[in-house]
Amino acid sequence: MTAELPSPGLIIAAPSSGSGKTVVTLGILAALKARGISVSSLKAGPDYIDPAFHAQATGRPCFNLDPWAMRSETLNATIAEASLNSDLLIAEGVMGLFDGATLDLGSTADISKLTGWPVVLVVDSRSQGASAAAQVLGFHTYRDDISIAGVIFNRVGSQKHQNVIRAAMQRVLPDVPVLGMIPWNQNLELPSRHLGLVQASEQDGLKSIINGAAQCVEAHVDLVALQNLATPVQTSGQVKPLPPLGQHIAVARDEAFAFAYPAVLQGWRNQGVELSFFSPLEDQSPNAQADAVFLPGGYPELHAYRLASATKFLDGLRQAADAGKTIYGECGGYMVLGESLEDGQGEHHVMVGLLPLKTSFAKRKLHLGYRQLTLLTDTPLGSAGQVFRGHEFHYASITHKGIPANLFNASDAEGTDLGAIGLSKENIFGSFAHLVDQT
Repeated sequence: MTAELPSPGLIIAAPSSGSGKTVVTLGILAALKARGISVSSLKAGPDYIDPAFHAQATGRPCFNLDPWAMRSETLNATIAEASLNSDLLIAEGVMGLFDGATLDLGSTADISKLTGWPVVLVVDSRSQGASAAAQVLGFHTYRDDISIAGVIFNRVGSQKHQNVIRAAMQRVLPDVPVLGMIPWNQNLELPSRHLGLVQASEQDGLKSIINGAAQCVEAHVDLVALQNLATPVQTSGQVKPLPPLGQHIAVARDEAFAFAYPAVLQGWRNQGVELSFFSPLEDQSPNAQADAVFLPGGYPELHAYRLASATKFLDGLRQAADAGKTIYGECGGYMVLGESLEDGQGEHHVMVGLLPLKTSFAKRKLHLGYRQLTLLTDTPLGSAGQVFRGHEFHYASITHKGIPANLFNASDAEGTDLGAIGLSKENIFGSFAHLVDQT
């Protein structure tokens, strides 16, 4: 596909995580939609949770952009996919503007460099006055290949506080517009847990929060000026990051299996694959007509009892395995393919038992980082030697791992060898890694 008239885009970034950029981005997306603008969103980095919030605000899928994990053609095609039937693209950054996989690659700033999109910086102005302007100055001058095109100061206090920040900005960066001053509002804070924000599907009051953020942005941000900053980038191609597991893939989807990249699923559709979805938490089996099953990551550790009690789901997986169908699990899905899962309270729950693996959420250890992954065995994803890029983010520990073939040899973003990970047993395979793209 080609975006004949490429949608203009811009990036909402911040000096650090916790600046409130996600809520500000949600407010901008919802406020623009309310104005009748067809706005689509993108999210920098390997994030599953924020894109689901974006989708709630826009009514459209949110695709990830990752300059470390994605090939240039995948980045290009992803932007083209998001541009379809869109007037404007808003990309939310990850962490701080210059934080990435390594010092030199993978940051939100790198996306700005690659696309030419301007950066709007969201600055948490609590407990600082003129220092907020000094912070913007530092970000504005840190790299000469990107520019800060505008600033939104978040969590501001009194009118005097606003006046001090505006005066300081006028002194040091008179050509960088202050697009808005958003007052602090505790009702617009989003709850978090061990892997980030509590999922959008689990928040009954999310619609109210998004509406409140949109009203706040409408009242305190110059949306016309913000929209006028956006610039187009010529894009083309169909997003196809991963080879398909089969011609009809049954995909687990619910609160326990929510971490599937929209670009991966759309990429399979673009390759002529039929997708069907089922909920293990509702004790649903994968579609009997499917020739492959994908179990994404998510939060099975929070729902281990329900999953262990979901006999139709577990029996459906076993029947699919016996029929020779491909079954692939990532992270939480990998844990469920194992023999047992120990929850946070130390209770052991029997899982499907298709791989000789036992895992524990009670014995927590953080595993976090980008991964380069080389297949050690032939799978529908590719032959031995095929290289992928992805990431790992979980707190679970392996308490037992059997002797079938390992799936990948892994290294981190700096190239440090991490050894073999995952398991492969005939038509069943998986690991703790989330695949983003092939190389």
